[in-house]
Amino acid sequence: MKQVAIIGTQGVPARYGGFESLVENIIGENCPADIHYTVFCSSKDLSSRDPSYKGCSLKYIPLHANGSQSIPYDIISLCKAIRGYDVVLVLGVSGCSFLPIFRLFFRKRLIINIDGLEHRRDKWGRVARWILRFSESMAVRYADVVISDNKGIQDYVRETYHKESALIAYGGDHVWRNLSEETQQKYLDQYGLKPGEYAITVCRIEPENNCHITLEAFARSKKRLVFIGNWNHSEYARNLKERYNTYPNISCLDAIYDLDVLYALRSNAGFYVHGHSAGGTNPSLVEAMFFGCPILAYDVVYNRETTQGQAYYFSNVEELERLLQRTDLRGDIMKSIAEKEYTWKHISQQYCALY
Repeated sequence: MKQVAIIGTQGVPARYGGFESLVENIIGENCPADIHYTVFCSSKDLSSRDPSYKGCSLKYIPLHANGSQSIPYDIISLCKAIRGYDVVLVLGVSGCSFLPIFRLFFRKRLIINIDGLEHRRDKWGRVARWILRFSESMAVRYADVVISDNKGIQDYVRETYHKESALIAYGGDHVWRNLSEETQQKYLDQYGLKPGEYAITVCRIEPENNCHITLEAFARSKKRLVFIGNWNHSEYARNLKERYNTYPNISCLDAIYDLDVLYALRSNAGFYVHGHSAGGTNPSLVEAMFFGCPILAYDVVYNRETTQGQAYYFSNVEELERLLQRTDLRGDIMKSIAEKEYTWKHISQQYCALY
């Protein structure tokens, strides 16, 4: 049996986050019998310390997986994975500055998903960006296989580092819930919503997700919008909520962790607005595609690649406002693409083929 260690996430069970959802869905029923996963988890971020979950082993590190502790968290995880594993799968590049030392002791297979060009995100200062860029370069240099989650990222790796990478996205079919129409309507009633008569957006409230563009377009159009996010996370988020939550057609809701409620809101939306401008293939976009509603996405290469050019795209408030006035928007093709490209069974098979 092949022993595979997974490093770089908070761990499982997954609460939120793209990499956490990835791990949650490649273990368990999607894991072949000849592979055994060990997931390195944060004892600071998870409420339980179970030794196993869905057939995989769990090992705990007494640090937070994100923020200022993310680098030592990943480095300690790498140290603990030096012995006993045939493959180490690293998700993200936070601790990859340690790889020159790690590679002196670990000569087996190293696979790294470099995520979505973290060093280009607006939230980082100059020093943090330099560290992340250096870590990314070490990841590409020392990995046996680099994984890109989007063709745009794959092109970047090829052009910047002259190296080919494996293209593997994310799954989204885990969003389905077995809810009756009556139960769904009960949740809609809580928010004063009618099926098909509102748009929905789910994201972190950050400038790179163009939340201000989405909110301003809906404020002008008077169309109904349900915007779910972390509204108390930053001054940017708080200012937007204070300004736009007063509009009768806009509801700024805090993050919803009840998956039944979230399913009801997403599955009954008339369309989905996706403002992300960075980060490769975004899991929330993939998930939205499974609902088969029209998708209005910010016009960057990552979103066009994920939706295969079949969504509707905007670059500013005026373009989004014009899209909101259209009555001919269709989303059937989104579901067809998702069911072909973005099931977790397919994603798991792609990962296992690399081991």
